[in-house]
Amino acid sequence: MLPLPHPFRPVLLALALVLAAIPAQARSWRATPRDPLAALVSAAAPGDTLRLSAGVYHGDSVVVTKRLVILGDKGSVLDGGGGGHVLMVRADNVTVRGLTLRGAGLSYRAEFAALLGEDCRGLTVSECRFESNFFGVYLARCRDARILGNTLRASGSTETTSGNGIHLWHCRDARIEGNQVEGHRDGIYLEFVRHAHIQRNRGSGNLRYGLHFMFSDSCRYIRNSFDRNGAGVAVMYSRWVDMEGNRFHDNWGPASYGVLLKDISDSFIHGNLFEANTTGMLVEASNRLVATGNTFRRNGWALRLMANSMDGNYEDNQFIANSFDVATNGRQNYSRFRRNYWDRHRGYDLDRDGFADAPYRPAGVFSLVVADQSPALVLLRSLFVELLDAAERAFPMLTPASLADEQPRMRRLP
Repeated sequence: MLPLPHPFRPVLLALALVLAAIPAQARSWRATPRDPLAALVSAAAPGDTLRLSAGVYHGDSVVVTKRLVILGDKGSVLDGGGGGHVLMVRADNVTVRGLTLRGAGLSYRAEFAALLGEDCRGLTVSECRFESNFFGVYLARCRDARILGNTLRASGSTETTSGNGIHLWHCRDARIEGNQVEGHRDGIYLEFVRHAHIQRNRGSGNLRYGLHFMFSDSCRYIRNSFDRNGAGVAVMYSRWVDMEGNRFHDNWGPASYGVLLKDISDSFIHGNLFEANTTGMLVEASNRLVATGNTFRRNGWALRLMANSMDGNYEDNQFIANSFDVATNGRQNYSRFRRNYWDRHRGYDLDRDGFADAPYRPAGVFSLVVADQSPALVLLRSLFVELLDAAERAFPMLTPASLADEQPRMRRLP
């Protein structure tokens, strides 16, 4: 073949570059349980859609290294058989939707997960079921992940044989919304996470915490429900936390609480319901908290505020039918209480502005006795305790004189 004349070569080169720049059309692949899933994932091109027909797909550690959409028909199951991870994502902008993932292996050395995401961005996991896994969803060093509308259930009997339902480590800008997590060690666990948005999830019946996060700043927790978990919810070593409209209820046990705030600073707790917990909210070494519009109802201790917490502001909250409204462990209080409603309060409002004319001291002396000698709880409803608390209110000697609501409400908030 004769070589092309010199003037045509630049034209053909430019045409080749244009054709190379045009992306290939994405294809849709249909898989059945007879097909080797790992081979299909490997054969697909970036941007392709892989749809799984109903049935059980066996095999563990299927690795996704390119942008794919993996969809499951109703009844499509990925079964890892207990061998390790089930599905591993190591590419950006991968979508996994509508699958059931089960059989992630149990290990005391590795954190095997039904879906592992590593060093990826834009991962979306939605409308999936996670059953009988060690860890459910485990994300490490990921950004902009979306975990939406999934159901995660496990049945571990001890914390050491159970992993977490949704686990994030060193992640940013994650959105975790509309998930139900039951029977795991921790329902949702975050560590070294920034700017996470956790909304409308339910953590129920988990062995340790419904929600547990540490060293995770600038995160929001909105309208979640946490009930019947081993120890409740733990929020630790973090700043700029926003917790609004959540429900913490029915977390009972000698070391249980609705929520533990430990070493938290500059955070906002608003409009939450703490109901039927051993302790509604336990605040330890936490500074500059703003707690407003919360309701504490039918708890053992509504609020346990440790003396090492500074500059808190507790306003417009309601304390109803708790055994103890406020308890502390020191003679000094460094937080402010104002405009709260206390159902135990028997004050007067001569100017009829809706607020009592004198401060109210919500920390009874008997709460200090119980904190030191828990068997004394058998005397809780006795005449002796009522006389003791009445004497302390009239002549305060043991409870912190500075722990008082400066302007208690006379009526409940609407």
